Amino acid sequence: MSKKLDVQQSGKRGMIVNMITRFGQVERQYVPPRDPKTQAQIRIRSILARVSARWRTITEQQRQAWGARGREAETKRRLGRKTYLTGSQLFNKINCARVAIGLGELDDPPDFATFPANPVEELMIGNALGTIALQLRVAGALAEHTLVLGAAPCSAGRSMARHFVFLGFVPQPVGGLADITALYVARFGVPPVGAKVFIRTQQHINGWTDLPQQISAIVPSA
Repeated sequence: MSKKLDVQQSGKRGMIVNMITRFGQVERQYVPPRDPKTQAQIRIRSILARVSARWRTITEQQRQAWGARGREAETKRRLGRKTYLTGSQLFNKINCARVAIGLGELDDPPDFATFPANPVEELMIGNALGTIALQLRVAGALAEHTLVLGAAPCSAGRSMARHFVFLGFVPQPVGGLADITALYVARFGVPPVGAKVFIRTQQHINGWTDLPQQISAIVPSA
């Protein structure tokens, strides 16, 4: 990778990739990404194929409505300019997000979502004579769907985790506490004493999601 003195550029041309970084304009050699074809990758590709096929079955009026909504949905700026989604891109974005968590697809574009503050404040891990319990402290009403994403137990010295998977939805809290023990253990097993557990929660409304909120705690000794 090398720094480049030139007008701002972004994207791939031939075997050269241009990008804007915090160090300025840079270019690097294109390296084809690895494709290990994991079960997670295969599942996501299957969902995208299913949703893309559905786009062709809705009415032209519905496709135009998705296109109009996409022109209102600003995405990440590119080279200082606003970019927007096409109707099919927005359709895929919304419906892939819904199918990935077990919800049905939408043929009509949903209204934009307004997210309240995420009410999940803390991860609490208890150890009662060797029985580990993971609970979320919830300080208010949950959104339509609040997702729980987890990472495998790791060293207590870690300050972050990267690989999160969808575990389920935050259960309705009892006395301000939502028990996610079964959700976590079903995927990663019982976390050992001294390990750190990272959890992310993310609000989901009609296919729209807010930024995930990350919390963590260390499994205590009995």
